[in-house]
Amino acid sequence: MGVEVVVDGLTKSFGKQTIWRDVTLTLPPGEVSVMLGPSGTGKSVFLKSLVGLLKPERGRITINGTDLVRCSEHKLYEIRKLFGVLFQDGALFGSMNLFDNVAFPLREHTRKTEAEVRRIVLEKMEMVGLVGAEKKLPGEISGGMRKRAGLARALVLDPEIILCDEPDSGLDPVRTAYLSQLLIDLNSQIDATILIVTHNITVARTVPDNLGMLFRRELVMFGPREVLLTSDEPVVEQFLNGRRLGPIGMSEEKDQATMAAELAHKEAGHSDGSPDADVRGVVPQLEPTPGLPPRGAVRRRKDRVMSIIHTLPPDAQQGIIASLTPDEQRHYQVSAGVGPDTATVPDTTRHTPSPWPRQGGVL
Repeated sequence: MGVEVVVDGLTKSFGKQTIWRDVTLTLPPGEVSVMLGPSGTGKSVFLKSLVGLLKPERGRITINGTDLVRCSEHKLYEIRKLFGVLFQDGALFGSMNLFDNVAFPLREHTRKTEAEVRRIVLEKMEMVGLVGAEKKLPGEISGGMRKRAGLARALVLDPEIILCDEPDSGLDPVRTAYLSQLLIDLNSQIDATILIVTHNITVARTVPDNLGMLFRRELVMFGPREVLLTSDEPVVEQFLNGRRLGPIGMSEEKDQATMAAELAHKEAGHSDGSPDADVRGVVPQLEPTPGLPPRGAVRRRKDRVMSIIHTLPPDAQQGIIASLTPDEQRHYQVSAGVGPDTATVPDTTRHTPSPWPRQGGVL
């Protein structure tokens, strides 16, 4: 299973400009997380800091007991082997065919024979649907295929952590949907810890187990998808609804006078071009392609959500309960329309019927 990434009090600046400060979160092992935020909030900088390409001024990034901010170059090199990174443009070498692009990390960082390299490369290319395209150059294929080739290259060293920097950029909605499904299928098969940076609201709503939001140089929220999708936090609500009305402006955050004027304009019945109604709520999450194993991350996340549901606002509680299947409601001893004061995560030492498929005889 993927490893846990613990970020504590992280602050990054370029000169006198603070990009973000005091960011604290934990990427749960084996789960898919998404980091959202308006343009210019430092989401890509955050990814580069996680992998050690940029050095924060303060804070810690702890992986397997090692602090990447303060460790030696040798230790950092070893920890980086846990990572696979999908860059925005795929970052492929234009003079190499897809096979050689995907094989590059194996040839650079391992002593595997060419026979072993070929087996691994073809396996990863099949995983991302690129069998038969091995001899094509990056300039001869579509943007979506370049993304998939970049993902195959990120997978060849069997990473436990996969970072994806705006994987949907430059892709049409159909290709974005295919790539989203591919990431869920990969998590199903290898249980890696995945962090995706994106602006795409559909991806944010349907793909991850956890959501985070950067704004005003701070981490506004980070937590299970159910919590953020039902949140009334103004920044999160505005972004996930794609509305103009809210704290986020075209360039910087809005002042209170501007926000008050916009609210009065809307209350007077004038449209701002945004959706007429909020789409707040726990929409269905993408599931693995039929035939693939169920994602253990889903069970772990829902257990975590139901252990804290009593701390959430009533509307959020009801929205979360309504999103559960009848079997899950019985499992957590809750029902739609009834307060969740007695919601519990059942004692797994008892023979409580479970809605979760068994894998290898283990719940």
